[in-house]
Amino acid sequence: MNGLLKGKRLVITGAARGLGFHFAQACAEQGATVVMCDILKGELAESAHRLSEQGYRVESHVIDLADARSIEQVFSAIGSQGHLDGLVNNAAMATGVGGKNMMDYDPDLWDRVMSVNVKGTWLVTRAAVPLLCEGAGIVNVASDTALWGAPRLMAYVASKGAVIAMTRSMARELGEKRIRINAIAPGLTRVEATEYVPVERHQLYENGRALTGAQQPEDVTGSVVWLLSDLSRFITGQLLPVNGGFVFN
Repeated sequence: MNGLLKGKRLVITGAARGLGFHFAQACAEQGATVVMCDILKGELAESAHRLSEQGYRVESHVIDLADARSIEQVFSAIGSQGHLDGLVNNAAMATGVGGKNMMDYDPDLWDRVMSVNVKGTWLVTRAAVPLLCEGAGIVNVASDTALWGAPRLMAYVASKGAVIAMTRSMARELGEKRIRINAIAPGLTRVEATEYVPVERHQLYENGRALTGAQQPEDVTGSVVWLLSDLSRFITGQLLPVNGGFVFN
């Protein structure tokens, strides 16, 4: 698969760590110039430096998905350096948003999750579209929790369900511009952001998959590379669960 993204310039949000970093690394390995964006300034700088030291072409920008002005400023700076060939909407609030049932959920936390995970995804996409060339691909990172209705995680589940629905609506509009947009729904993956998840939830996934066992970042990255590549040039508006068969779509 070497070189599937050669010559492409891509933006990846939430790229400082976790799946976002692995997406950035995988895309860079396939020849892309990767524009890494994250709110975590220090970790973003370290991660960008790490990839740069490996010889990959990397740019980085600090961004706050809850701040429309921040998004506008970052994409203005990105656009000043050239066009884009792809976007991965990966950034989301996940840590610390679960544990309580629907009766006890904090409305302020609900609003914050929706602001980042749903509104932020829309605003980033809106800012990126004028920079995207014909044939560009967008990948929205949803979650299979929205497919099986994970309990005690309602705001996150609802936000990812909204991302899936939004992807389909965007596909209808962006098709006129020959821009593709699809979503993936990863299962629970062993990365930094899931270290807080109770052992019982990890075991539920690992034992309940058709392909039993833990899901690693490299089990997910290939789907993103493929959806950004020209191999998927006639695929849009689709949802691809990447979860080892924990749920089927």
